[in-house]
Amino acid sequence: MLTNEAGEVTSHLQGMFTRTIRLLEAGMKPIYVFDGQPPDLKKQELAKRYSKRADATDDLAEAVEAGNKEDIEKFSKRTVKVTKQHNDDCKRLLKLMGVPVVEAPSEAEAQCAALCKSGQVYAVASEDMDSLTFGAPRFLRHLMDPSSRKIPVMEFEVAKILEELNLTMDQFIDLCILSGCDYCDSIRGIGGQTALKLIRQHGSIETILENINRERYQIPEDWPYQEARRLFKEPEVVTDEEQLQIKWSAPDEEGLINFLVSENGFNSDRVTKAIEKIKAAKNKSSQGRLESFFKPVANTSAPIKRKARSGYNASNLEPENTPKATTNKKSKAGGGGGRKRK
Repeated sequence: MLTNEAGEVTSHLQGMFTRTIRLLEAGMKPIYVFDGQPPDLKKQELAKRYSKRADATDDLAEAVEAGNKEDIEKFSKRTVKVTKQHNDDCKRLLKLMGVPVVEAPSEAEAQCAALCKSGQVYAVASEDMDSLTFGAPRFLRHLMDPSSRKIPVMEFEVAKILEELNLTMDQFIDLCILSGCDYCDSIRGIGGQTALKLIRQHGSIETILENINRERYQIPEDWPYQEARRLFKEPEVVTDEEQLQIKWSAPDEEGLINFLVSENGFNSDRVTKAIEKIKAAKNKSSQGRLESFFKPVANTSAPIKRKARSGYNASNLEPENTPKATTNKKSKAGGGGGRKRK
């Protein structure tokens, strides 16, 4: 953890600052979307995450006592919680950089998907696969990953996913609910492969429930799958462009130096050089492709797999209220000439 002289954590500012500059230098115009109030159905999932963080905290203490560096690193990541202050810091930083910030009324992935559907951005960049369930036409994974210099960015197109799975969007949403989502428990014993088989055979959750072997598969009591489906199909989002106020502007040099150097102890020379990078990137006459940000890889025929629960990341502990990035349509991320992985 990076901290300033007052002992306050600044790692989130360092990460946001450097990675956003990389996006700008690659010719992209990012928009950051922050989570709003979570739906009531998500409260149970958030409680589970809180419990897992508490367990990870205990495991971390044991790892520190034992001096196990590998476990210390692993459990440290699982104890991270994004606070309101962290979010406010990042919003302030981005605005000083001249990068648009959107505060979603509810789920950030849903708001990102809405921006992409309306053509205001080219793609949604997030680590949460729910972006596809919300219907984002294009979805980029690993773009904002700290290890993105080593991990290939993956681009998904929901239309191609539906075509290859031979499903309608409604059936895909039901598949995601059956496989596990933030809004309701899944049916024990039904994973991604079984869920896909059942959807193809019966077409909807309702028909599956009418034909499923209830001795083998126990349906959760008062299973709110219909409400979960509604949240995916009709999420709370902002669509009015005037309300969104998506505008890019020149960086506030004095404001950035005051915030990063004076308030948070960043190195003055490094911040000054970073500001010059921002200005140079924004003054470019032509915009780059995603290939300038990562090396394209060949198409693969590997099947699409969806892990249960939120985030679908290794630790399954995506912090609440984390920002999601989208890329502006004009950046032409992927450029049409790059290879894509589905």
